[in-house]
Amino acid sequence: MENIECVTLEVADPTSAEKFYTTAFGLGTQLRLRASEAPTTGFRGFTLSLVVSQPADVNALVDAAVDAGAATLKPATKSLWGYGGVVQAPDGTIWQIASSSKKDTGPATRKIDELVLLLGVEDVKASKQFYADRGLPVAKSFGSKYVEFAAGTGPVKLALYKRRGLAKVAGVSPDGTGSHRLVIGGDGGSFTDPDGFAWEAAAPAPTP
Repeated sequence: MENIECVTLEVADPTSAEKFYTTAFGLGTQLRLRASEAPTTGFRGFTLSLVVSQPADVNALVDAAVDAGAATLKPATKSLWGYGGVVQAPDGTIWQIASSSKKDTGPATRKIDELVLLLGVEDVKASKQFYADRGLPVAKSFGSKYVEFAAGTGPVKLALYKRRGLAKVAGVSPDGTGSHRLVIGGDGGSFTDPDGFAWEAAAPAPTP
């Protein structure tokens, strides 16, 4: 089974990016950074989603991200499915911050329950089959629109979305060219999926 141990963001300035992510989200070794000047424009074809338990935590994380330099793409608000907002980090990565709950049950803790990598793909069914063939069990599937895989023992969950649909959810144009600026660290070796998303064998977490 292909578990995702980490995601590596390729950024122009790793020092600044590390400062942002430490301040905004406090993520651990499941998020890594790597220097890159690879050309990229517009939508990079993916988002990262932080799933939390209540709206107060959404607000706390969104506010922390904006205070640290993120841009608001969609203000946090209620929707049919819960409560959430979208921000774009200074390095260009788009983050969805969401809760399935519409009501608070206590003060904000900023505890992150799940980190979900959503890949925007051209053909959801084909990409679903590609990953299923690599040993990722499907947890949820909604035809040609959305697929979610079981996380297994890894700290990152993978989901697939139609590229245009994911861009719409993020509040950006689906147009984009060049590098995804993303490398997915798993336990199944190095390969590239049908949409050009690169995977590599996850190296041990760097010592602080």
